[in-house]
Amino acid sequence: MIDVLVVDDDFRLVNIHRGFVERTPGFRVVGTARSGEETLAALAEHQPDLVLLDLYLPDVFGLDLLPRMRAEGHECDVMVISAAREAEAVRAAVRLGVVSYLLKPFGYDDFAERLEQYANRRAGLAAAAVRDQADVDRAFDRPATGPIALLPKGFSTETAKLVETALRETRETLSAAECAERIGVSRVSARRYLEQLAETGRAEVALKYAGRGRPERRYRWRRPDGPATH
Repeated sequence: MIDVLVVDDDFRLVNIHRGFVERTPGFRVVGTARSGEETLAALAEHQPDLVLLDLYLPDVFGLDLLPRMRAEGHECDVMVISAAREAEAVRAAVRLGVVSYLLKPFGYDDFAERLEQYANRRAGLAAAAVRDQADVDRAFDRPATGPIALLPKGFSTETAKLVETALRETRETLSAAECAERIGVSRVSARRYLEQLAETGRAEVALKYAGRGRPERRYRWRRPDGPATH
């Protein structure tokens, strides 16, 4: 379980972001803060793994907290969630090691996607050893070579690999809901990746009709040089 501290000066957004975190498997909120000083106190009390950090806090610019956090021994990761669109803010976030930067406003699907990407990178770093450059690239979420590298903007290489592996290992067909449960992502995210595989010809889609409702879309892996597997 990944422990999260939610930081925002707007109590309504704190509650919304808390709800988003708690909807995402593998994450839980251990604390909230609405200022820089509250953030430092909450870090000492809760020792979170990840901080969701707003930049426009009443007593400090959010990024200015990072050196203070490190000086006090807090090694948690930081994901910026802000309306700040200035290029300098983004560049500063990169220099300071921020793991992701999500612009307000956003919906749950975009939010969950970032958390899933973070969880995948974190899991990769938990490996006992780095075997080769590919392991290093995965830790930095850099795309691998080959077809899986050709992903649309906003797609995670690690999530794409999990979806592809789940589909390859399925003897029959797989629905988005089944895929999501198997690899631990949201159903919406699983469907996005499955549809991308279908659009690029690496999977085929079959419709399953049951009753009067909309047919269920089911996916099957397709070999690049032959028919789909059965």
